[in-house]
Amino acid sequence: MKVYIFKNAWKNITRNKGRNILIGIIIVVIAASTSITLAISNTSSKLINSYKESQQIEATISVNRENMRGQMRPGEGSSESFEDIKEKMSSNFREASNISEDDIKKYGDSKYVTDYYYTVSTGVNSSIEKVSMSSKGGMEPPGGMDFGRGREDFRMNGASSSDFTLVGYSSTSAMIDFIEGNYKISSGQVFEDFTQEQCLINSELAEANSLSVGDTITIIDPNNSDITMTLEISGIYDDNTTSQDNAMSMFSGSANQIITSSEIVNKFVEQDSDMSTTTTPTFILKDANSIDSFTEEVKEKGLSEYLTVSTNLEEVESSLSTISNVKSFATTFLIITLLIGTIVLFVVNMINIRERKYEIGVLRTIGMKKSMLCFQFMSELLIITIAALVIGAGIGTALSVPVSNSLLKNEIESSQTQMNDVKENFGRDFAKGNMPSMPDMPGGNSKGPSRGIVSIQAYDSINAVVDFKVLLELLGIGVLLTVISSSSSMIAIERFQPLEILKERS
Repeated sequence: MKVYIFKNAWKNITRNKGRNILIGIIIVVIAASTSITLAISNTSSKLINSYKESQQIEATISVNRENMRGQMRPGEGSSESFEDIKEKMSSNFREASNISEDDIKKYGDSKYVTDYYYTVSTGVNSSIEKVSMSSKGGMEPPGGMDFGRGREDFRMNGASSSDFTLVGYSSTSAMIDFIEGNYKISSGQVFEDFTQEQCLINSELAEANSLSVGDTITIIDPNNSDITMTLEISGIYDDNTTSQDNAMSMFSGSANQIITSSEIVNKFVEQDSDMSTTTTPTFILKDANSIDSFTEEVKEKGLSEYLTVSTNLEEVESSLSTISNVKSFATTFLIITLLIGTIVLFVVNMINIRERKYEIGVLRTIGMKKSMLCFQFMSELLIITIAALVIGAGIGTALSVPVSNSLLKNEIESSQTQMNDVKENFGRDFAKGNMPSMPDMPGGNSKGPSRGIVSIQAYDSINAVVDFKVLLELLGIGVLLTVISSSSSMIAIERFQPLEILKERS
């Protein structure tokens, strides 16, 4: 019986060529569109997951500005003066920002952390001359401003004035500027032993003081000139970054920065209990899902309410905005295509059933069961669908890569145009790391630590191939379309009465 049904289904397909070719063309268009969108969506998902896995989720501890601002609002009925509030804020800030290495180790001892490192910095004086306008034979900047000093030379109110910033790294992993190429050794090398009294200095500082690798410099406690330490220069580096804070300077932001290890900084600071340091930790988390859990854990371990955990998750995701937009477009297009295709096939199949109403009456009269009759009509559509899927998959295979790359190219151009419009609005270009944050805009980074890199996109091409997974999904969609569009024939067969059909015919 089933063999007869398939034979009869094939005869009906060849007998009504025009109608079935129309159905086939519709399914070919659906299949081609679906295979392209599935290829783009699947490949985009793989690239996004691969990129996220390759990018470390970094968490740092920074000031909770919202809680700090809350200190500026005196309580109801409070008699605190502005100076009292200012002093309390300053005291809370100093207490909160005074993160010890023991605290860092405690926070780093977590199942959510794979690695951690930190930097320790403090202000020092030295036996050498700092880099400034006057060191090149020019005039001192007006008002005592030193444009050669970088952002790193930050001092709390009440701290002694210092000419240099002594920065200590806990390990090689902490030396991000060297890893990313912002700093590059031009002479010598980065010290290997983090316990030796060695240092790295900027090439501009070395040139101003005629220093070379192997020479020594003496750092001096700005609070007590009797406290000193001699460091050997193991390397001289060039600063390849552009700091917005030093846009008016002929010197880089790290010109008056002396780099050593955190152990050497601590060893020097231990000699003077009045010296203050700034410790900046970085924790490498297992994945993005660990962020909330890690944040709760460090709070339970005693993190101050005036500090908060920030991550680079937004920075990572912003690099994927273009390819994510392409994936979203492909998914939306797939849904629309399937929806419209299903409706069109349903309508065409209803018209087909009405035209074959007499045939249904005859087959039912000679004793064919409703289920077998439904199976025959479904078989006809299934045969057409499979043939059309093969053709559509071939077309999709040929077009998926150029279509996906064309979409990605348009997204990249759109993002770049958006960035250029912002630059024109401001009337200037932006230094690295200073691009304003914008929704869905690569490079925008309103939260989390930034390494000063404006990422346009993580990928500039998509190799969206129609693989075995896409073919399986395409087959599943084809079968689903067949079942849904054949439901019209099932409804008609259940509703039609054979004798009434034949009576109407006669």
